[in-house]
Amino acid sequence: MSTIARILQDARIIAIVGLSDKPERASHQVAEYLIGQGYQIVPVNPALAGQQVLGQRAFATLTEAAASVAPRRIDIVDVFRKAEDIVPFAQEAVAIKAGCLWLQLDVVNEEAAQIARAAGLDVVMDHCTKIEHRNVQVAA
Repeated sequence: MSTIARILQDARIIAIVGLSDKPERASHQVAEYLIGQGYQIVPVNPALAGQQVLGQRAFATLTEAAASVAPRRIDIVDVFRKAEDIVPFAQEAVAIKAGCLWLQLDVVNEEAAQIARAAGLDVVMDHCTKIEHRNVQVAA
């Protein structure tokens, strides 16, 4: 398994599952930060599908999001959902051949992690991409 620093260093495209269009939400703030750091963000939120969020078209599913960046792949599937809702996203992350399943702060789902790891994905749970990126930047 790759380290968090290596995952963030190697990633270029990050799907944000559960990205909100509300600026006060953590998912919005994290996505905005990641865009500012040079990552390509792909919003995944069925309620916002077809709309623009932070200047990016939102998709209903990870499969649609992955098709939008093909032939490149989604490097990180960054999930802002409740722990009990994660398994289908892990399965879809495997199906699209993502590089990493990343569960945000306070989100832990061992079943989802096992599904992703068994397919060769890196897994990060209970960590924020924004916080970890800042830590990597400071340590670099």
